[in-house]
Formats: sequence, C-alpha cells, structure tokens
Amino acid sequence: MRVVIAEDAVLLREGLAGLLERFGHTVVAAVGDAPALVEAVAEHRPEAVVTDVRMPPGFTDEGLRAALELRDRHPDLAVLVLSQYVEQTYAAELLESGAGAGIGYLLKDRIGDVREFVDALDRVAAGGTVVDPEVVRQLLRRRRDPLARLTPREQEVLGLIAEGRSNASIAKELYVSDAAVAKHIANIFTKLDLPPAADGHRRVLAVLAYLRG
Repeated sequence: MRVVIAEDAVLLREGLAGLLERFGHTVVAAVGDAPALVEAVAEHRPEAVVTDVRMPPGFTDEGLRAALELRDRHPDLAVLVLSQYVEQTYAAELLESGAGAGIGYLLKDRIGDVREFVDALDRVAAGGTVVDPEVVRQLLRRRRDPLARLTPREQEVLGLIAEGRSNASIAKELYVSDAAVAKHIANIFTKLDLPPAADGHRRVLAVLAYLRG
C-alpha cells in the first residue's frame, strides 16, 4: 500500500520508511511535522498514514490533531497513531473519529517487534481497529463500571477485540470454539448496553467503552 509517515525523530522516521519498504509497501512521503503531514496526504493520497502523537511545533498532540483532521477529510484513509506512553484519552479520541477505514493506536515500543508492527498496519489498512496490548493490560488493571459487569473471560475477550483480533483469532488464542467466542461477544454487547448495529461498529463501541472504563 501507499503510506505517508509523520515522525519528527529523523532516525525513527527513516527506520520506519525502510521497514515498510522492506515489507513491500511504498512510502510516498516521510515528514517531520503535522502541517507537512496534511500537505503530504493532500498531494499523494495514500491508503494509510503512520503518525506520532506529539510533533512540532508544540510537541503536545499535533500529530493526533492532524490525524483527526485527515480522517474528517478522507474517511477512507487508514490511520495508525504511535505514542511513547499509554495515553487513554488520545486512544479514545482517535477511535471516536467516525466510521470509515481502520484505526490503530500503538506504543512506539511495538515497532521493535517488526512483524507485529507490520501486521498491525495491515489490519488497520484492511479496516480493522487495533489498540496496543499494553494499553489493554493497563486499562484492565483500572477497570470500573460498566466493565465490572463483565466476567473475567468476557474481559479477556474484550481485550483481544481491542487488539484487533477476529473471532477466529480469539478462539485460537483462548482454545475455545468460534461459537463460544460469539456467545461471549454477544454477552459483552448486552452488558455494555450497546444498541443493535453492524457488528463491526459495535466492536468499535465496545473498545471505546473499554478505554473509558
């Protein structure tokens, strides 16, 4: 796929570009600040963007704001946001950016596991939602209502949904049947008071509830 990278650290930016090229993707632009990211997407119309959260000029949330702006302008653009730390609000805000292409939120440490990082980008590009497993683990330790309504197994299933896993992948991970996973997910939707909708949309709503829980 055609990808634009936005990262102010030159070595990391170039490393990401080389990594993605090695796995067959085309990096059409690699930039160092949020305004340049917006311009690069307008010029090259990529299928996906990989961007840091904190970028020049203010080093607060410029990359995230640019990603949200791009999602608004180009609903079919897949966005994978990278962060140095677990920032629950940023992850939730990104996931709330609306329907359309896939969305991902990963910690930068995840880049060290090359195949896991590339697999996450591929899942996002395919329309999936991917939340870093470390974010999931930290949020599990802080669980509150309505997540307290879920059984330990249902919380485990919801955590794997947040990582972007399919039903089949969850079944394989937990050594249970696909039917058992479907039943757990149905219970999760009911306990989180998610209205009937397309399952894909309800999965995103469930992840949002998880992040806010």
